[in-house]
Amino acid sequence: MKPWFGSPGVTSGLMLRILQCLFASASIATMAFSTGFSTATSFCFLISAMGLQVLWSFGLACLDIHALRVKKDLQSPILLSLVVVGDWVTAILALAAASSSAGVMVLYARDADICKLDPKLSCHLFQISIAFAFFAWFLLVISSHTILWLLASLS
Repeated sequence: MKPWFGSPGVTSGLMLRILQCLFASASIATMAFSTGFSTATSFCFLISAMGLQVLWSFGLACLDIHALRVKKDLQSPILLSLVVVGDWVTAILALAAASSSAGVMVLYARDADICKLDPKLSCHLFQISIAFAFFAWFLLVISSHTILWLLASLS
């Protein structure tokens, strides 16, 4: 079977997982270095969800590296089912965290003008962190979609 873009055990799949890990890590680092992120629970939830995504993507990237080194085929239906379910769980959490953080950011920046009233808050860093989280989620959706179609084609 011809390898699909983004499927496990293929270089493109490894690159997607590495980029997911990097964007999620950048989201965590940006939020953690900003001042006042603990004022909103959704920002803390974003750090937690991105932490889970870093662990999940890093683990699958290690699996892809191992598969590429020993030239192992990772297209078994059981493994793909586990990866799809894990991708769905992390994608739902990442989207929920990024969306709730974006909603709080709209409240801070536009509705209540909290960013103007409290200059100690790093509102621009909050926005960058949320953008990184949405990029990480988008890459995770690409991986999940590819693996779902690969699983459907194997059945």
